[in-house]
Parts: sequence; structure tokens; C-alpha cells
Amino acid sequence: MTLKLGIPKGSLQDATIQLFARAGFNIRVGSRSYFPTIDDPDIECMLIRAQEMARYVCDGVLDAGLTGQDWIAEHELGGTVKHPLTSVADLIYAKQSFGTVRWVLAAPEDSRFKTPKDFANATIATELVRVTRAYFDRLDVPVNVEFSWGATEVKPPVLADGIVEATETGSTLRANRLRILDTIMESNTQLIANDTALSDQWKRTKIENIALLLRAAIDAQGRVGLMLNVRRDDLSRILSLLPALQRPTISALSDDAWVAVNTILEERTVRELIPKVKAAGGEGIVEYPLNKIVL
Repeated sequence: MTLKLGIPKGSLQDATIQLFARAGFNIRVGSRSYFPTIDDPDIECMLIRAQEMARYVCDGVLDAGLTGQDWIAEHELGGTVKHPLTSVADLIYAKQSFGTVRWVLAAPEDSRFKTPKDFANATIATELVRVTRAYFDRLDVPVNVEFSWGATEVKPPVLADGIVEATETGSTLRANRLRILDTIMESNTQLIANDTALSDQWKRTKIENIALLLRAAIDAQGRVGLMLNVRRDDLSRILSLLPALQRPTISALSDDAWVAVNTILEERTVRELIPKVKAAGGEGIVEYPLNKIVL
């Protein structure tokens, strides 16, 4: 038995493959193949555009896959659902960073469009057509929503009055002299599966194990481990300096006057912390990288 897993092709592809590598799965993508190899004989991978992932998981072509909340919402607004989808894991990562993506309404800086209501009877270009229509329907603002095949940010003001586009930093919109007027929705990556796969105990366990390891890899991002030895008399001073996920681990050494301290902390704090720990009596200080943290 194998698990059919969809890997998002396109902007999320590299970030997803890197995340799987940190989780312990090595995925190799051929230059012409849509079927990557993975070093787990129980998994068959297929590259699918994130925009279509929910559809193929819903139809049962795939057991599970990774895609954004945005494309799940777009799919669900489309109507009939063959096999209901379940979000197994909420994975906070995007193509450029470990964070969320915003779908925003934007218009040229020098245009008359200042608020969403100013778009009455205007044309909006976007890939996220159904979600955008639902947004303006809630506001009771009639608009013409057109599907955009890409390069959406260059369409105003000639090809559209405004756009709804995904952004992580807003830099591309600013470069094209577009002003953000509102956030339509926030989205991050989800590991989804259909009810047929989840009703099979073997597949359910496999999917949940993948989810566990992916979350652990994300939780380890930006964190490091720190080990050091300290005299028992200096331990309280050292502990007062150390932030930790829970509490530092204290271990006895062969010399009863000394203990070992092991903790996890944000990598960005290490350069400030190590000199303080050394001054407080810490010795044999070792910083080490983390691949996964299982909370």
C-alpha cells in the first residue's frame, strides 16, 4: 500500500521540498518529470499546482497534498465536493519565509480608488476569482471580477481598475506603484487529506506521522540548542539568563560540584547570550543546530 501525496508545483515547490528535507524526507524532482522520487517506499509523490491540489485530493486522485487556505476556499466555493477535505496540519510557511500570505485589494496610487466601495461597477483582475466575488458580495458592491493568468500587478490601470493579489512583503506591489486598500484573506499552507484516505487506518497513521514531522521541522526553524557546564554554586545565575521552550535540562556530572545544562532558544539571541553565560560561570559552551522539535 502506498500514500499518494501531492507536492505543490510552482512558487511553493522549493520551500516545500526544503521543509520535507528538514523533516527527514529527501525528495528529488527531475527536470521533466511530474513524479518526484522520495526516500520513503510508502509514499508516491506527484507535482500539482497549488491552485488544483484541493480538487485532486477531493476527487480521490490523491490521498493528501499541500496547498494554501486560499485555494481550498476557492475550491469549496466552486460547488460539489466528492470527498470532504480535512486539514490535518496548519503549516506556517510560504515561498519566501515562514509566515502567512495575504491576498490584498490594491489599486494605482494616483487613482480614484481609496476604499473597497469605490470599486462599484469597476473591473478587478485576480487568480482568486470566487473568493474575490464573495468578498465584494459581502460588501454589497457590484464589480466585474476577471480571471488573471499572471503578472496581475501590471494590469492596472489599462487592463483593470484594481487587483486582488497575494503578497508576503508588498514589495512587488509598491514597485508597480500600487496601494493596498484592504486584506481579502490571509492564507498559509495546509496539509489536507480526503475522508476516504483518513478512514483507512494505515493511510491515516502515515498522514498524521508526516504532519507531526513537518510541524516539528517548522517549530525548529530559527531555534538552536545550547549546552554548557556550570558549577552548582553558579547555576541560579545561569538559569536566570536562559530563556527556554519549557525548562532547561539539568544533568549531574561525574564531579558533584558541576552540572550540565541543556536548553533550546531563539538563534537570534545567541550572540548576546553566550558572553553573558560565559561571564556568569558557564564553561564548555556548545551551540548546535536543530532539525526538528516535537512539542
